Amino acid sequence: MLVAADKFKGSLTAVEVAERVTAGLRRVLPDLEVEALPVADGGDGTVAAAVAAGFERREVRVAGPLGDEVTAAFALREGTAVVEMAEASGLQRLPAGVFAPLAASTYGSGELLRAALDEGARTIVFGVGGSATTDGGAGMLSALGARFLDADGEPVPPGGGGLAGLATADLSRLDPRLAEIELVLASDVDNPLTGPKGAPAVYGPQKGASPDDVAALDAALAHFAQVLQGPAGSKAAEYAASPGAGAAGGIGYGALLLGARFRPGIEVMLDVLGFASALERADLVITGEGSLDEQTLHGKAPAGVAAAARAADKDVVAVCGRLALPPQTLGHAGIRRAYPLTDAEPDVDKCIAEAGPILERVAERIARDFLT
Repeated sequence: MLVAADKFKGSLTAVEVAERVTAGLRRVLPDLEVEALPVADGGDGTVAAAVAAGFERREVRVAGPLGDEVTAAFALREGTAVVEMAEASGLQRLPAGVFAPLAASTYGSGELLRAALDEGARTIVFGVGGSATTDGGAGMLSALGARFLDADGEPVPPGGGGLAGLATADLSRLDPRLAEIELVLASDVDNPLTGPKGAPAVYGPQKGASPDDVAALDAALAHFAQVLQGPAGSKAAEYAASPGAGAAGGIGYGALLLGARFRPGIEVMLDVLGFASALERADLVITGEGSLDEQTLHGKAPAGVAAAARAADKDVVAVCGRLALPPQTLGHAGIRRAYPLTDAEPDVDKCIAEAGPILERVAERIARDFLT
């Protein structure tokens, strides 16, 4: 039995999901062998998943999205680092109820990458998602040595809004170690940097951006990419249109400029976490996340787990807080059956508040349905 589920956002971490599912299964079958492999798709929870798989947690003080110092973590094992941009620049780093769509910066994410380099990482998996920022990765690049100046030769203000005043960009002082490592951009979205499907238009409103803010950020990021044609040449425009450039407020664009290779986040994390070998040992796989819906099918962790398991001819069932996919769609995704918490407890508020105990009850049902 392999439990490879993502977090139930706002209720349970991926580690807690695995613990609760295991407890429920063993209530029915006390001697059941259960292997837990919490998973993530590159967004928040990615470092925790790596640590649960045996990576060492490292902590460092970096700048949060508004410049205040925060303690952020990355994971390290045998020369491979897993860095999660949300640890430094995520929405959870903003004060409750505060948004800063024009001013939030990814500088701290660059400091996290630099810390991984300082620890000797030769491969860095850079998981991006859950950001508070829409700065195209300018803050991250600045932390790694780039300079972005206005017409007076002064650094532009932090955040995507400040890029409107950008006059010159200098990438010549970027940390030379970046050219010697493998940098993997791990994301569950493939948006370009700007335009109707770009970072400001699609994700800006989630970060508090008004329609006017979205327009200003889109124009600023387009200007950013245009100015970067000076030091980066035609690649500046090519990367701006590339899949993943718009991930996490455009930090994907900055990562591509650093030479990153874009891969779907769940595929990268399954490789890093050793999913293939765990799958070989399993007869049944339990995956899941807080909401199984249309977004799940587009690069989210359960879809990636199910696809890999189906390729290995292993059965998959899913647990979730909320189910918004019909059985036929689940079947096409490789999931035999889904078990939402709302089947066991119709009160949604109670499902959120008491997700752990309810999930144990759901796992008991799975054991009876599939294992006895």
